[in-house]
Amino acid sequence: MPESIRILTQDISKRPDWDEYFLRIMAVVMQRASCLKRKVGALIVKDNRILASGYNGAPAGIDHCEKVGCLRKELNVPSGQRHELCRGLHAEQNAIVQAAVHGIAIKGATIYCNFLPCIICTKMIINSGIKRVVFTGYYPDDLAVKMFTETDIELDLYQPEKK
Repeated sequence: MPESIRILTQDISKRPDWDEYFLRIMAVVMQRASCLKRKVGALIVKDNRILASGYNGAPAGIDHCEKVGCLRKELNVPSGQRHELCRGLHAEQNAIVQAAVHGIAIKGATIYCNFLPCIICTKMIINSGIKRVVFTGYYPDDLAVKMFTETDIELDLYQPEKK
């Protein structure tokens, strides 16, 4: 694990702290994902208030992969490659777009997601002014980690304590 990523823990038998609370909500958002390969959710929060959410899936009004299939899967494209072939948006992208569509400023916010963002989402997060990324699963994208370390954005991998 890169040194730039802090690991957060919490005893899950106690009242959830804010990170755990928002990660649980993000897990519900994630269930709406229509991607056949990976279910991902994102929640943008500022001052302990939810600003926007997103999950991975096709743009509004476009058939989901559940209906038309996955081109990347049909072409045997390895995970993490050729994102442009996917008809869907990533959860982080959808959350940022939803905030923009509704005129919600997200500068200084935290984004909660279930994986370390990919390089494409990383660039959007940096330019959006988000200052903290909390995630529960490590998606190995060295370029994304390197780019995050060139900023003042905090990266926190959340791992609840197990009894």
